[in-house]
Amino acid sequence: MKIAILTSGILPVPALLGGAVENLVDLYLEYNDQHRIHDITVYSVWHPGAKHHPAQNSDVNHYIYYKVESRWAKILKRILHYYHKDREYYHYTIEYYLEKAIHHIKHQNYDAIILENRPGYALRLKDYTNSRLIYHLHNEKLDSKSKLAGPIYDAAEKIITVSDFIATRVKTINPNDTKTIIVHNGIDLKTFTRNARESIPQMFSEEDFVLVFSGRVNREKGVMELIEAMTLLKNHPKIKLMIIGSSFFGNVSTENSFIKSLKAKAETIKEQIAFTGFIPHSQMPIYLNAADIAVIPSVWDDPFPTTVLEAQAMGLPIVTTRRGGIPEEVTEDNAILLETDEHFVDHLANAILDLYEHPEKCKQMSSESLKRSKFFDKETYAKNFFTAIETR
Repeated sequence: MKIAILTSGILPVPALLGGAVENLVDLYLEYNDQHRIHDITVYSVWHPGAKHHPAQNSDVNHYIYYKVESRWAKILKRILHYYHKDREYYHYTIEYYLEKAIHHIKHQNYDAIILENRPGYALRLKDYTNSRLIYHLHNEKLDSKSKLAGPIYDAAEKIITVSDFIATRVKTINPNDTKTIIVHNGIDLKTFTRNARESIPQMFSEEDFVLVFSGRVNREKGVMELIEAMTLLKNHPKIKLMIIGSSFFGNVSTENSFIKSLKAKAETIKEQIAFTGFIPHSQMPIYLNAADIAVIPSVWDDPFPTTVLEAQAMGLPIVTTRRGGIPEEVTEDNAILLETDEHFVDHLANAILDLYEHPEKCKQMSSESLKRSKFFDKETYAKNFFTAIETR
C-alpha cells in the first residue's frame, strides 16, 4: 500500500528529540524498511539532525519536512490564525503544519493516511482526500467529551489504540464500535538489556538501594508524591532515588516551576535524591541499569507508558499504580499496583520499604519482569500494527 503518516506537528520523526509517540513511529518504520511491506511517506516538522539521519537511506520510507519555527513560518502562522481561527481544532502552530501537509497530500493518491495521535486532523483531511483515514491513538484524544467527537469518529475507517483503556474511551462515542483495534506498544528488547553494574555511571554507592523514576517530570506522573514518600523513608539512608527526565521532550535545560518545587521538597533529603535531567533515549538502558527497582507512580490514567515496558525489560521489580493502561502491561507477579487514594504516599513508602527489606522478593519479581517483557518486543508491535492497518 501507499501510506502517509501525519505526525504530531510538534516533535520530529525520526525521534531526534525523544517522545514516546515518535519513538514508536520509528519502530514500525524500521520494521517496514527491513521487510519492505509498504511505500510510506512521513510528514514531520523539521529538525536539522534529520538531514543526515540513517533513516533517510531507506527506499521505502520517505520523509517530508516543514519548518515551523523559522521567522517566516512564525509570520505565516499568525496570518493563518488570524483568518482561519474559527476552523482550528488544535493550536495554530499545529494547524500551520497540517495546512502545509494538506497542500502536498491533496495531490497524492495514498491508500491510507495514518494520523498519529491527532484525530482532529480528519476534520480537514476528509475534504481533500478519499484515502482511508486511520487514527493511531496513544492518549485520550477521542471520547464522548471530545470536541466534535461524532464527526471525527465517523471520518475514521479504523482506530488503533495502544491499550484497552483507550479503546473503552473511544467506545463512549459508540458502544457498538467495530472500528477499534488494540495494538500494544513495544520496545527494542535487545537495547534494554541488563548489564554488569560496574559499567554504569556511579551516581550512588554499590551498597545503596536505588529507585528509578523515568519519564516526563510533571504533576500527573506522581513525582511529587514519590518525593513525599522518600521523606517518610529518610531514616533509611541507603534508599536512594534517581529521577530521570525533564518537563518537556529534548534537552531542555531550563527548569519550570514544578521542577523547582520538586527540588525544594527534596532539599531535606537531597543526599538521597539525584535529578539527572533529560537523558537521550539511547542512553536510558545505562541509567536503568543503575537501579534496583523502578517506581512509576502515575496519578493520572496513563494510557500505556513505555517507561513501564523499559523497566520490565531491564528486569526491574516495579512499583506503579492501577491507572489507565498500566495494569495491561504488568502482572501482580512483577509489579506492586497501588491505588491513588488519599493514602497514596503511605502506600508508596510501604511498597518501597517492603522491597528494600525483602531482597528475595525483589529477585523473584525481577525474574517475572524479564518473562513479562517478552510480550512487548518491537517486532511483535510492528507486525501487529501493520496487520491492523491492512485489515479491511
